[in-house]
Amino acid sequence: MTNTLILNEADLKIMNKTNYQIPFNWPHMTGKELYYIAEAHFNGSLAGDGPFTKRCHAWLEERTGCNKGLLTHSCTAALEMAALLLDIQPGDEVLMPSYTFVSTANAFVLRGGVPVFVDIREDTLNLDERLIESAITPRTRAIAPVHYAGVACEMDTIMAIAQKHGLKVVEDAAQGVMSTYKGRALGSIGDLGAYSFHETKNVISGEGGALLVNSLGMSLRAEIIREKGTDRSRFFRGEVDKYTWQEVGSSFLPGELIAAFLWAQLEEADRITKERLACWQRYHELLEPLETKGILRRPIIPDDCEHNAHMYYVLLVPEIDRQMVLNSFKRNEIWSVFHYVPLHSSPAGKRYGRPHGDLDVTNQQSERLVRLPMWAGLSDEQQDRVVEVLRSAAG
Repeated sequence: MTNTLILNEADLKIMNKTNYQIPFNWPHMTGKELYYIAEAHFNGSLAGDGPFTKRCHAWLEERTGCNKGLLTHSCTAALEMAALLLDIQPGDEVLMPSYTFVSTANAFVLRGGVPVFVDIREDTLNLDERLIESAITPRTRAIAPVHYAGVACEMDTIMAIAQKHGLKVVEDAAQGVMSTYKGRALGSIGDLGAYSFHETKNVISGEGGALLVNSLGMSLRAEIIREKGTDRSRFFRGEVDKYTWQEVGSSFLPGELIAAFLWAQLEEADRITKERLACWQRYHELLEPLETKGILRRPIIPDDCEHNAHMYYVLLVPEIDRQMVLNSFKRNEIWSVFHYVPLHSSPAGKRYGRPHGDLDVTNQQSERLVRLPMWAGLSDEQQDRVVEVLRSAAG
């Protein structure tokens, strides 16, 4: 085949439209996605676990050091696999932040688990490791730290607490591809880790995710659960002469077209991360005067963390009306958003989970946060415009 299907960024932008002059997110394309999708078609391999899936698995294992990397059709699916692997039973408690996406809790609630919402740190908005131990009860089975904005939780402390109390750790690293903690890839530190390749993430496949299995004893079961509860993967490796139903599972595999798209992204993951980091750093420098004036607070990155520039957010001081700022962005055709509504305040959160403590930091920070447009290829002129509007609205 020739590379006739490779498109550059300009071609791809012409094919898309947005109602905003500066959208919040723009899915980045490397140019090889359609070429690899066509290759998968010409190879006659469209179902899960084809050649492109195997390339993605090898990349995950090599880049993260996990025992086994398995593509899933979403990060939600990876978290649901984790709940099955841990054999979560009705009434089992899982400690997690309230300031997270619903999938972190849903995955365990589906098995009858009870999310116990622990407050977050004021600096990184990550699970406050100092509060974890006091939240542990005889029903606690696991801790699910969420690496907010691709910035690592304090994993050494979390892992030490888990080991002391005999708990499992499931890292929700949906936003953490290419980020590290003390040189270790996020998602590769706990017993299990979950990645997202949703179109809003750094490395994308439209929808998609991955489960990182770091505990050697869980690898075979993870394959079985992912393949509808069968040992089909072992059959294709020639380890058994037929495959049969082994335990409860589901169809967590993505199709080969998704893997082909993702492979084009993983090949360019270093470049994509470098571009995003440059954009993130430019925001950081442009916004320093506003922080000095006491209008907002910029993100804080601990020394032990290398982040992936997944997002750039600011925390407005309480005196500033956040909705007024967001309305100003909208009038100027800039799509800027707040983030999560804390799960403990949601109808389902109240029904299925419970808070540990008053969650004051979660409540306060969630009401102040504004996310700015962020993607690989965001221009200097666009960033200047975003900061100008923010300065005018908040100043």
